[in-house]
Amino acid sequence: MRDYFIRRFLLIPPTLLGVTLVVFLITRFAPGGPVEQAIMRAQAGEMGGGAAGRDLNRGALSEEQLERLKAYYGFDKPVIAAYFHWLGKVVQGDLGQSFRYGEPVSSVILSRLPVSMSYGLISLVLVYTICLPLGIVKAIKHRTPMDTGSSILIFVGYSIPGYALGALLVVFVAARAGWFPMGGFTGPDFDDLSLWGKVKDFVHHAVLPLTCYSIGSFAFLTLLVKNQLMDNLAADYVRTAVAKGVSFKNAVFKHAFRNSLIPVATNLGNALSALIGGSFLIEFIFDIDGMGLLGYNSVLDRDYQVVMGVLLLASLLLLVGNILADFLVALADPRVRFK
Repeated sequence: MRDYFIRRFLLIPPTLLGVTLVVFLITRFAPGGPVEQAIMRAQAGEMGGGAAGRDLNRGALSEEQLERLKAYYGFDKPVIAAYFHWLGKVVQGDLGQSFRYGEPVSSVILSRLPVSMSYGLISLVLVYTICLPLGIVKAIKHRTPMDTGSSILIFVGYSIPGYALGALLVVFVAARAGWFPMGGFTGPDFDDLSLWGKVKDFVHHAVLPLTCYSIGSFAFLTLLVKNQLMDNLAADYVRTAVAKGVSFKNAVFKHAFRNSLIPVATNLGNALSALIGGSFLIEFIFDIDGMGLLGYNSVLDRDYQVVMGVLLLASLLLLVGNILADFLVALADPRVRFK
């Protein structure tokens, strides 16, 4: 088991190399990159910032100016050489400079991380707090009106993507009804509020985004718990326990429920990347300045250094989350042996 997890950790660096190399190649050959945008801004006379743009005049650019632009944005090297140049800086802890924000990529990401972590952690706690007991009740009361009614709501929720639900909530619940703000992480007067006022302001702004964050996981996890528990309740070892005098309550919670937690534990490990990754479209719809909106704007602006930084962090968390999922499975079920 120990050797298995060591191998899994040793596979992380080559996997990250493959993922980042593919995306780096795409950013190099995708049209509309930072050099093209800088040329258009320079020709339009709008390029006031940036070392490469200060000397550029309105109109066509000379070859020397173009070469200076390419050198400024790191496009003056062959693709592979440029990739290893970027990789060498990453190994030293330097993710590069953001073209859009003019700041180190690490600083840009760290400034957005608390926002996405807040939503990710709260939605994770909400989903597990609601779905575990609901899945148990649905399994015990299978084919009752309560099970049927909740299943209808769950399937309706599961069929609506989070970003589509977000657009509907913004239009009908926020804009027309005025029950909640249309966007933002907190209100503009947040710093002037008391502690209780800050809590209420945060909750007021968080209700709609958290609903969109959780809707898909809510349906998936509830049905996962229900189906796993029903399978275990029908297993021979549970029926034998009941036949020997174990109460149905103890059979459910001391025997069947523990085995039902194995796939739930797997999902918990995979949720690690979603914990801080945010959702691109949901954060865009609600104008939440987190990792999702940062990644979305970086792609639109061709801010490739930020794109690579966000991708590297998300990929690393996904790989670590998969290993954590295997560890939790082995922890929940002593019979599991990874080789």
